[in-house]
Amino acid sequence: MDSTGYTTLTRQSGLMREMQSIANNIANSSTIGYRREGLIFSEYIADVDGPGGSLSMAEANVRVTDLGQAPLTQTGGTFDFAIEGEGFFLLNTPQGQRLTRAGSFTPDAAGNLVSPDGYQLLDAGGTPVFAPPDATSFAVAADGTVSADGTPLTQIGIYLPADPNAMTHVAGTLFDPGGAPQPVEDTSILQGYVEQSNVQPVTEITRMIEVQHAYELGQKFLDREDERVRDIIRTLGSSS
Repeated sequence: MDSTGYTTLTRQSGLMREMQSIANNIANSSTIGYRREGLIFSEYIADVDGPGGSLSMAEANVRVTDLGQAPLTQTGGTFDFAIEGEGFFLLNTPQGQRLTRAGSFTPDAAGNLVSPDGYQLLDAGGTPVFAPPDATSFAVAADGTVSADGTPLTQIGIYLPADPNAMTHVAGTLFDPGGAPQPVEDTSILQGYVEQSNVQPVTEITRMIEVQHAYELGQKFLDREDERVRDIIRTLGSSS
């Protein structure tokens, strides 16, 4: 296959990965705290021996996460929290600490606030946030200060990765910070709210149509190139 064919084939592979990313975004358009993802295309060029003189490939291996603020929905839930501004909640998981914008929690049997997957919510000191079972009121201030029956207990931690480029999406609404996360101060927590997904379904469907059209054009080009090569082989075979 010549350089043109390699370029188109690698581009087709990237378009398939982009289509998968779009489909995942659409599937999570109603998932609390989900962050929209996309891909970055780049071109790889190298010198090679032969008539062509170079080899060009398109790559789409870099995932980009949209960290833009999503709409907030009021739930009235005592243990539902939404971040207004930058930053993430920090969870303790068997695989290590994870960041998330999904702020729906419940107390476990020990009174620690946990995510729907059972991961503990951590405070500004890196310890689980505790909700006394016998408390008649539980309040969270805008700065994350937790109070039970009017007595301050702790402060919910809001964090950012030390290196944003090192943060990776691992599953669902969870992100690996790629190192020790750093606390954030200039942000607000709203109790009784959750942040929705920042996916815009109409925009994603438009992207899906564009990617599908680009993939179809690339496939037609590969089919024409294949027919051209076959014609050359038949011509050479008949003249020998």
